Amino acid sequence: MAARVVTLAFDGVNAVRVDVQVQFTMGDSKFFIVGMGDKAVQESRERVRGAFQGMGLALPSRRIIANLAPADLPKEGSHYDLPIALAIMAAMGIIPPDALEGWAAMGELALDGRITAVAGALPAAVAAGGMDLGLICPEACGPEAAWAGETRVLAAPSLVALVNHFRGTQVLSPPRPGDMLDAERVPDLRDVKGQENAKRALEIAAAGGHNLSFIGPPGSGKSMMAARLPGLLPPLTPAELLETSMVHSVAGLIAKGQLSRARPFRSPHHSASMAALTGGGHRAKPGEVSLAHNGVLFLDELPEFGAQALDSLRQPLETGEVVVARANAHVRYPARFQLVAAMNPCRCGHGGPGRGACGRAPRCQTDYQGKISGPLMDRIDLQVEVPPVTAADLALPAPAEGTAEASARVLAARTLQIDRWKGRDGPPVLNAQAEGDFLEAIVDLDPPARALLARAAEAGGLSARGWTRTLRLARTIADLEGSGPVRRVHVAEALIYRRIAPAMAGGPSASISA
Repeated sequence: MAARVVTLAFDGVNAVRVDVQVQFTMGDSKFFIVGMGDKAVQESRERVRGAFQGMGLALPSRRIIANLAPADLPKEGSHYDLPIALAIMAAMGIIPPDALEGWAAMGELALDGRITAVAGALPAAVAAGGMDLGLICPEACGPEAAWAGETRVLAAPSLVALVNHFRGTQVLSPPRPGDMLDAERVPDLRDVKGQENAKRALEIAAAGGHNLSFIGPPGSGKSMMAARLPGLLPPLTPAELLETSMVHSVAGLIAKGQLSRARPFRSPHHSASMAALTGGGHRAKPGEVSLAHNGVLFLDELPEFGAQALDSLRQPLETGEVVVARANAHVRYPARFQLVAAMNPCRCGHGGPGRGACGRAPRCQTDYQGKISGPLMDRIDLQVEVPPVTAADLALPAPAEGTAEASARVLAARTLQIDRWKGRDGPPVLNAQAEGDFLEAIVDLDPPARALLARAAEAGGLSARGWTRTLRLARTIADLEGSGPVRRVHVAEALIYRRIAPAMAGGPSASISA
């Protein structure tokens, strides 16, 4: 007797087809699982055996071979329990032989026959729909899988319920998608007193999706302003919501099928390893850069992160994806995120002039900031010095403008960027991702702006990457003003944020206003 059931293996956020082939042969009463499965897959034998006993069934007293094909594809996880059990039942005649045609299955079995939740239901449902298959999954995963749209989903609480459904004695209703959660309330930008230059930079970063770093002493409001960035960002588009949710599904971070259009905001501790940031581990799970896909990755105390971990961010910041390489596999995850960093000027936190200034300046300041490599800093478009907050700042009344006003300007600037992309292939790109002919087409530098940028490059203050990023940044500053061409004042402000004084580039810094 033999039977076959389709299941899925995960390759990053994509799912690929795996055929579970079960055959009963002559020989000792043993149960073998072959096909390059990990320890969790091998342990499926005991979970399947226990689930059968929980239902009052016994495995056949014959040699059972479960082959997971293709055999050279690594199989990881406990979601192979259910398809193996269904294939055995089909081979035993408990389920009609043709009942499982047109379905893929995934789920972990408890010893009493219940089907328990597993990660990855949403990408599995999307992949199954692409193969013209429905998806059989645990009842707890049904609301998540139902977000896949037209894919048929059968969410069963137990093996008994699933058998009864296929035998026609019980009908399992299709699950409904989980709730769409409202975004959590984000602190208002109006709470920040003073720091007008830093708030201006935060708004520019939000408008164009630019990377941003705050450098200032403790208590100057760096983390406070970073925490308010999500309130300036528009909600995820439907396409971005699907991309982001698939990453979170593979990581097992979707509860009860509930999705949110709020952009991710990830803030790992500075003790995080390289694998925690970029992905990896035993099963090559997505890291913080992928969990922040289409959102924000905030790194507080930037120099305290390991040098190797920080430099591992350089590739995803450029390409928008990360490849976790292993000896037997390469797993690719999306990682298009906005980096926001905060750091003190030196280890004691008070580098620079003024009260409480570091006694070892400027050596302490140079050594501390030198922990961050030049290539990484070159990828940060806005590098903003945040001065200490004075008593006079704290005595000021609340600012007239807050998150609502700033987010309206950000939305208007992003709408301009999306409109420019219309008629082109692929999803819209923000200014921070514009490149090539498209970037040249949208920048439209006037002659004084081009001359200023050229002088900055000739003075040695700009790398080739810096030139491109300055163009992108100047385009965003112009968009916030609603300006068509990029003028000299926009380029000058962009150079200031890249810590290049316009005076050094041949322009008077006193004439520059935010």
